[in-house]
Amino acid sequence: MTDQAVDTSGPAKAPGTEEPSGTAPPRFFGRERELKALRADIERAGLDTLAGRKTPRARVLLIAGRPGSGRSALAEELAGALTGTDAAAAAAAATGALPWAVPGTGSGDYPDGVLRVGLTDPGGRRVPTERTAGEILGLLGVAVPPGADQDELSEMVREALAVRRLVLVLDDAADAEQVDPLLPENPDCLVLATATGPLTGIPDVRPCTLGGLEAGAAVRLLARAIGQVRITVDPRTAETLSEVCGGQPAALALMGGLLAAHPMASVADVAKQLHELPDSGDQHSVGARPLARAFRLVHDSLPATAARILRLLALAPAGLADAHTASALAGCSVSAARSTLDDFVKLGLLRTDGAAHPQYAVPGCLAPLLRALLEDQDRAGEIELARARMLERTVRRLQSCRAVTEPEGSAARRKLAGLPRSLRFPNAEEAGAWLRVRQPALLASARLAVADGELDTLARRLVAALVRALAAHRGTEEAAPELYGLHGLVLDVALRRELPREQAAALLNLADLDARTGRTRDALTRYRAALDAGKAAKDLYATGRAMESVGGAYEELGDYHRAADWYGRALSQRLTQGERAETARLYGRLGAVHTYAGRYGEALRNWRAAAAGHRRLGDPAAQARALSESARVQEYAGRPHDSLRTCREAVDLARRAGDVRLQAALQLRLADTLDRLGDPAAAGLHRAAADRLLGEEGSAYEIRSASTEN
Repeated sequence: MTDQAVDTSGPAKAPGTEEPSGTAPPRFFGRERELKALRADIERAGLDTLAGRKTPRARVLLIAGRPGSGRSALAEELAGALTGTDAAAAAAAATGALPWAVPGTGSGDYPDGVLRVGLTDPGGRRVPTERTAGEILGLLGVAVPPGADQDELSEMVREALAVRRLVLVLDDAADAEQVDPLLPENPDCLVLATATGPLTGIPDVRPCTLGGLEAGAAVRLLARAIGQVRITVDPRTAETLSEVCGGQPAALALMGGLLAAHPMASVADVAKQLHELPDSGDQHSVGARPLARAFRLVHDSLPATAARILRLLALAPAGLADAHTASALAGCSVSAARSTLDDFVKLGLLRTDGAAHPQYAVPGCLAPLLRALLEDQDRAGEIELARARMLERTVRRLQSCRAVTEPEGSAARRKLAGLPRSLRFPNAEEAGAWLRVRQPALLASARLAVADGELDTLARRLVAALVRALAAHRGTEEAAPELYGLHGLVLDVALRRELPREQAAALLNLADLDARTGRTRDALTRYRAALDAGKAAKDLYATGRAMESVGGAYEELGDYHRAADWYGRALSQRLTQGERAETARLYGRLGAVHTYAGRYGEALRNWRAAAAGHRRLGDPAAQARALSESARVQEYAGRPHDSLRTCREAVDLARRAGDVRLQAALQLRLADTLDRLGDPAAAGLHRAAADRLLGEEGSAYEIRSASTEN
């Protein structure tokens, strides 16, 4: 939950604020004493050093303060200074609480730069450690295994940071339990954590506690927003306004934005209005009152329509919105929503990434105030309707995002053409870019919709649309970590609503991802659960696939007896349903496990049945592969002459199918068999034939490998 803090890049410059020619505008004001103390703390000898022990972990510096005190901006300023990078500029370019990275300069104490992740979401909920760890790994370019748990991901983070020298900013920590699993076991790294209070449980950490800005820095911050002229005419009133704001950077930024938007208003009038504004029930402590009052004053200055849009932004997932999100929430046009959001940025109510299709974020310190105001002033029915409109718009955008990847003339493209122009993407590249930028908000939207439980039909549609869009643009392999979480959400809804068909589908998808990442026993448990759900739903496809997958899991575990049993059950169902292609394939899987188990008679019968099935289907290449495996089994069984005959039959089929690589692989197998039979001349002829077939197709080693895999 990044604070809108001392960094003042948000509001637009008013007349008279131009800096002298040749100077860069200041982005950070005050906090010289705190910066000095933090730098000294880095140099301070730790308890391990004093005890003569080698420091086992990174030094942790804690910046403590209330939301709006500028703790995030101070951490970013210090990180930038330590690494020689413009971390504050990177934070301004990033949106809201999104993770970001700034590459290092390759020199200094921390040449690998800065990483920043948030530990609390804009809704005030703790971010699970596994998600934070995944974000850190993503920033480092390390692939995240789908379904990995907290311990596995935390260990991966420690391994990745063990060979780097960087500054890790952990923003808005709730407690030490969030920070501890992410600490690098590397004294060459530095951790900057921000929190409301102390992090009890992490040794050797002395908090740098933030109060209000000193008067001079506070006035300079106001001048940056409204111009030095309006300050100079009455400097004492500017100091009074900063006192009423409690010196809080976020409150000062809001007042600066309000004054910049109303150039005829005097600083004295605004200070008086803010002072006289009564405390309301949305404030949790005395320290929060200046910010809450400043926010309320800005909100009350807005036209009724704009104020309603602002309140509804409390529903934006992860505190992130674009023009479509605001349009759907408020029921207004996209252009009107975009114009209103830009006005909010000028007032300091939102931050934006400044892209061509910008994304906007509610500063974390304002999020709880916004939610309280929404609940106080808007009816529950209207809030629920706005949420439903937002989810429906998101579903349609995701459907458009996927449809644009389909071929011209397809049903999906025809459906896309019927959508309003504002919902369509001009091409797949723009759709993919939108999906990339909006992915954190989309994933958060899916999580919130499922957790809410009131709009499960829309939630299911949203998750399904997001799964399809991610698969279309990124592929199932690359998007596997996100897909794993989404299938888990589908399972949550299916269990809550007692939908066995959806349970079976979600369990099968999760189990497939478990199996792909080597968690075979976890996959086996889920496949069995999917089988039970499929039976409850009387879903023959799900039960058949689950039985076959259970067999595959047992095969992976080396339990060939159970694997054959489950493949046999799946085969019986396919035979009953008359599914000839699936039947032929399952005969092959049975033949393979019997081969591994050394039951060559059973293996040969099943491979021959597979070959016969492919013959009836008119698939000579598949028939040739099945006969090739039959030849392999015959050789294992000590029948080389039968193997030679079967392999020659397979070569003829491969030639008929035009499968050059398969034909070459079979020629090599023939050569090996002839060598064992004591006929090297004939073996040489077959190898020469394989070489002629290969040409540019690949090496003999590659062909042998392909033959073995088949």
